[in-house]
Amino acid sequence: MPRQADPVVHTPAGAVRGVRTASGERYRAVPYAAAPAGAGRFAPPAPHPGWSGVRDGTRPSPTAPQPVRDFGRLDLRPYFGPGWAPGAEYLTVDVHTPAADGGGRPVMVFVHGGGFVAGSNRAALYDGSAFARDGVVLVTVNYRLGIPGFLDLPGAPANRGLLDVLAALGWVRDTIAAFGGAPGNVTVFGESAGATLTCALLATPQAVGLFRRAVVQSGSGTGAFTPEQARRVTAAAAAALGVEPTPEAFAPIPDERLVAVLPSLTGLDLRTATATDPLAGLSPLGPVLPVQPADALAAGPAADVDLLIGTNAEEANLYLTPQDGPDSVTEAEAHAVAARLLADPAPVIAAHRAARPGGTPGELHSAVLAHALFEAGTTRLADAHARISGGRTYRYSFRYRSTALDGRLGAAHTVELPFVFDLADEPWLHGTAGLLGPDPAPAALAARVHGAWVAFAGTGNPGWARYDPRRPVAEVLDGPCDLAGLHPLGG
Repeated sequence: MPRQADPVVHTPAGAVRGVRTASGERYRAVPYAAAPAGAGRFAPPAPHPGWSGVRDGTRPSPTAPQPVRDFGRLDLRPYFGPGWAPGAEYLTVDVHTPAADGGGRPVMVFVHGGGFVAGSNRAALYDGSAFARDGVVLVTVNYRLGIPGFLDLPGAPANRGLLDVLAALGWVRDTIAAFGGAPGNVTVFGESAGATLTCALLATPQAVGLFRRAVVQSGSGTGAFTPEQARRVTAAAAAALGVEPTPEAFAPIPDERLVAVLPSLTGLDLRTATATDPLAGLSPLGPVLPVQPADALAAGPAADVDLLIGTNAEEANLYLTPQDGPDSVTEAEAHAVAARLLADPAPVIAAHRAARPGGTPGELHSAVLAHALFEAGTTRLADAHARISGGRTYRYSFRYRSTALDGRLGAAHTVELPFVFDLADEPWLHGTAGLLGPDPAPAALAARVHGAWVAFAGTGNPGWARYDPRRPVAEVLDGPCDLAGLHPLGG
């Protein structure tokens, strides 16, 4: 039997050749904006000039300049991908579709995590085969990271990485029909930094009409830096590089230097009279906004958007357990962390003690960090969205405990991703250093989680009751769980 020809899609910018897969068709490294180089790294994303002939969409694109991320004994290469793969044209998307046939299918646009300084759509965890298999067109997005993406430079547009995601959503609106997707049925979803960017999109006026639904996985509606905090980071970056804090001064600096200076920006004291550090010292860069997304939802598309939002039960274990951090924490140190990260730490500490009466100081440290980074901002955004959207909010609490790191990783940050993408049985996620540990992952849970995301993209309902701030209940692995007894709300 003769080999079937590779598929070709004709887009407004030019034709793209993809490959056939067991679940459909895949097109890689499709540009949604012009390559950001030199001064262009600090400018808004510009339209791509297009191309003649047929573009090769069978190979991955370069990635945004980024540092190497190390998580000790835990192998997070499936999450971060290859790291920095140099090349100018990295403002691209990958598309995995059942067929580029004008079928008008639900579209899901994924925004990766990585602390706003790392990651790409080349990560193995973001393979779209299961979504295409189940009738969804999956689009995964690369965007500017680090200093080009998020350093707040006077005279340059703020939040350039967020502007990239907006540009990618505009590309989806204008182009996705050619790949078999419905431009009027788009769900944007993100994890970690990508989830916090999704929160910002919900409050961004320019995002109105670009998506119909949103999923926030382990993000925060209060994860933005204030302008005052951003000025401190900008001053430190300029001083470390020996230049003035202007786009003109930063433009000639090579990407290698911009990446190399990032470690010198960690550890800055970003607390102000009115704000704590929204990223708890884990990253000095991220969106910069005068008002947190949870408090500015009325300005964007949120009222007309269905929202699925949640966290993992032991988020902060990812940042502490691989380096054996929790084992050496004292009670006094845990309380000091709570005082530094939380405006009112007493209710958080009391709730943790009630849930785990015999908990260690390290577990308290992890709970405080998780609350500051994810849970408080998730609750504020969920409550605000439920009030303005007519109750089109759904909340989850992911509680499957990975057996990695001798069973101590637990339901940590990122552990839900293999279940969302229905990849939990992949060998590269298991073993002594794998994200899910040596034990087999429950296939039924993967089917349930992935199926809920697919159902939400298609209908706006993941299959459980809507979230009501008056009785805050979230869907968990085996049924509903009263959040009020586990996680303090607000903050």
